[in-house]
Amino acid sequence: MERAKKKRSLAEKINVMRASVMGANDGILSIAGIVIGVAGATSNSNAIFLAGIAGMLAGTVSMAMGEYVSVNTQRDSERRAIEKESAVLDDHYQDEFDFIQHKYMQTGIPAKLAEKATHEMLQKDGLYTAVRERYGFNPREQTSAYAAAFASMIAFPTGSILPLVSITFFPPAIKVVATVAAVIVALIITGYTAAALGNANRGRAVLRNVISGLLTMIVTYVIGSLFAH
Repeated sequence: MERAKKKRSLAEKINVMRASVMGANDGILSIAGIVIGVAGATSNSNAIFLAGIAGMLAGTVSMAMGEYVSVNTQRDSERRAIEKESAVLDDHYQDEFDFIQHKYMQTGIPAKLAEKATHEMLQKDGLYTAVRERYGFNPREQTSAYAAAFASMIAFPTGSILPLVSITFFPPAIKVVATVAAVIVALIITGYTAAALGNANRGRAVLRNVISGLLTMIVTYVIGSLFAH
């Protein structure tokens, strides 16, 4: 029981960290795109600031609701998969036994040993084993939709602060360039952190994050400049 609680706790922490990092990254990227775009159209600091604030408020609500819906949708799908697998184990136990045994054999385990392992695993915790092997997720690990939504609700405006402050308080002559530079640094940090959490390639993740940020800011600035003329 204690071990299960620790597993749920770890899954919960990872989920909250993921939502926080992605929320902050979206906050940086979204608001940077907005304020750079408006800055391309006008040099009015009040207009730029108001656009950034509006985007931050809208994005905060959108991210929180998006995380809430996303996690609940995932949990609903997992719940249906567990119910389906429970029924299959009751009605077609041998089919599931053969499926799991074959899956173990595909990893290089001899047939007799795979049969023994399948028997022991299904006897110990049949539903857990069948769900894990059939659907690829751990039914004991549950994530909180409320925790993910709250993490995003905090992280998005936190990430938004950097481009908003940069575009507002840097001198007019350098505010666009300075904001772009500040955003790139922030995207490097969030890209690296997200890759570390997902055990992915750090360099590729950082490069992808920075390129997407630069493209966003270039496109919005060009569009804003066209409106200015």
